[in-house]
Amino acid sequence: MFIELGKSEIEFLTSDAFICKELNFTGIVILRHLTSLCVNSSNHLASNMSSFTSVARMYANVNQTMPRDYWDYDNLQVQWGVQDNYEIVRKIGRGKYSEVFEGVNIMNNEKCVIKVLKPVKKKKIKREIKILQNLAGGPNIISLLDVVRDPQSKTPSLIFEYVNNVDFKVLYPKFTDYDVRYYIYELLKALDYCHSKGIMHRDVKPHNVMIDHEKRKLRLIDWGLAEFYHPGTEYNVRVASRYFKGPELLVDFQEYDYSLDMWSLGCMFASMIFRKEPFFHGHDNYDQLVKIAKVLGTDELFAYLDKYDIELDAQYDDILGRYPRKPWNKFITNENQKFVTKEAIDFLDKLLRYDHQERLTPQEAMEHPYFDPVRQHRDGNGNRA
Repeated sequence: MFIELGKSEIEFLTSDAFICKELNFTGIVILRHLTSLCVNSSNHLASNMSSFTSVARMYANVNQTMPRDYWDYDNLQVQWGVQDNYEIVRKIGRGKYSEVFEGVNIMNNEKCVIKVLKPVKKKKIKREIKILQNLAGGPNIISLLDVVRDPQSKTPSLIFEYVNNVDFKVLYPKFTDYDVRYYIYELLKALDYCHSKGIMHRDVKPHNVMIDHEKRKLRLIDWGLAEFYHPGTEYNVRVASRYFKGPELLVDFQEYDYSLDMWSLGCMFASMIFRKEPFFHGHDNYDQLVKIAKVLGTDELFAYLDKYDIELDAQYDDILGRYPRKPWNKFITNENQKFVTKEAIDFLDKLLRYDHQERLTPQEAMEHPYFDPVRQHRDGNGNRA
């Protein structure tokens, strides 16, 4: 399918692409990973172009403008710290790729978090380290303090700042309407920053959002699935956790971008305002798309598939019926109605879109009227929102 781009979206640059600066607003740009082609109003198409690329609406060319060593994590030379500087206090979590402990830095007696990585390819470890280094100091990004490894086993561990987190299943039900607005806004800051640095998180979910409610401090953690965004690249769709997987992953569309994170954020937001956790509760990846279709409708799903020339897995033939779109107000109950304002529904509707290119970017999201109270509160205190 074709993507129509405006002037502001046409200045796309990769090492193997032309720079297209002189197309008008109806100019069509067809981009491929290895070949980029500018098409003027006469629409001359190259006969060997068999597929078309979807490109991020913002921050598309960030990595192309950076030196190679910014994104080429394969060649990262890791500077290992001293493991004996840290002691484990207690286990606080585990995941597919790691075990996580509360620890202490014995050199200064400060608390920290020690993430001990399970056996995994060196490339994946280097990717996580490089991304954390590139994002260091960014708003609401967890701080990587050190990288160490066991002298005998060579098992690597990542040392992070400590956040006095309260489990989301305990914390979220206590949130006020303002709390929801405040913390989603804080999360958007982290997402805008990582996207502006050319990085997709690819695993946004409540488990990866640490909140110290007393200090009103939020940190986006677990960058183990994060990846650098290069336009036209086909990425692995086996990322994100099931309930937060965007439709693009579920229909095996590999040329996704930062907008994947905004779907995941939308799922988090929906569960917060409707008090339904998780919001889309699929039993497997196929059922996950069915659960989404029962809310957003199948007509819109098929329009999305047509636009990007996506063929649905035959396995859906038996499980995907025809469903009308379910209005958001059908999810309102006596318990959740105080959270479900017109602005909240409008904001949610602009996140949970099949078409990833239609979703708000973090920057657009932060400008939404839903966050007016957050911005006004901060402006009143003399701070920038």
